[in-house]
Amino acid sequence: MILDKEKHAGLYEAMLRIRRFEETAIDVFSQGKIPGFIHSYIGEEAIAVGVCGALEPTDYITGTHRGHGHCLAKGMRMDRMFAELYGKATGYNKGKGGSMHISDFGCGLLGCNGIVAGGIGLATGAAWGSQYKKDGRVVACFFGDGASNRGSFHEAVNMGAIWSLPIVYVLEANGWGISFSTKDAINLTDLSERAKAYGIPGVGVDGYDVLAVHEAAEAAVARARRGEGPTLLVCYAPRMRGHEEGDPQTYRPKEDIEKAKKNDPLARYRSWLLDNEVVEKTRLKDIEDGVEAEVEAALKFAD
Repeated sequence: MILDKEKHAGLYEAMLRIRRFEETAIDVFSQGKIPGFIHSYIGEEAIAVGVCGALEPTDYITGTHRGHGHCLAKGMRMDRMFAELYGKATGYNKGKGGSMHISDFGCGLLGCNGIVAGGIGLATGAAWGSQYKKDGRVVACFFGDGASNRGSFHEAVNMGAIWSLPIVYVLEANGWGISFSTKDAINLTDLSERAKAYGIPGVGVDGYDVLAVHEAAEAAVARARRGEGPTLLVCYAPRMRGHEEGDPQTYRPKEDIEKAKKNDPLARYRSWLLDNEVVEKTRLKDIEDGVEAEVEAALKFAD
């Protein structure tokens, strides 16, 4: 896939915005400024950025309980997101959505969802609405590997398939459902094979590789926009952190955690950009400085 320099720089900036938002959210959460729980998207940035980079601003997405990355990748503002996490009236949903239920219809985010698989039916309904109105919009529906065992997943994907709805089902396969390994819950190694049951394409990609995700997402979005129906896009990205912040992960082998951290998608992409002389180091530094300034301003707004 050939992308121009600006597109590469944009993908890197989008991934970095998510990473720094999450790192900062974890920090202020530990200070007691954020009520409830924080489910970090660290390590999965390439998925949301790769997929949302293939969408138009008018397209829709639905997120999950681990949805900060989905929000930012779709173009939402850090300051109002932090305010929402703080429970402030200046947040996107006046502080009533919190970390797991942020939404912004104007940005195309139909809602993150604390209920496992809760967004799949919503996304499928939105895709039906777009098809009915013939407005040309595509929906990207994010969910985890655990959610693919829910009845709502099977019902919704079947409906999307038989009606050829303009939707991409994005399965973020991080390897775990809270404290239970996917290997012990699903009798498949290649989760993309589940698409065969519905007669739609199933595509598996390295979820740590933003370019691989972006390329697969572009093809799936184009198929959906042509009226050819859904694609099940499975992005494999073993979890870098626990289910939620504070999770000691005693159920998980330490070598599995270390292996995931060594595959850090942000570090991988930055190294690739420099090694292949795609984006200059000075440009990356400017991006990094800009993101830091955005984080500082967002925290000041939320405080």
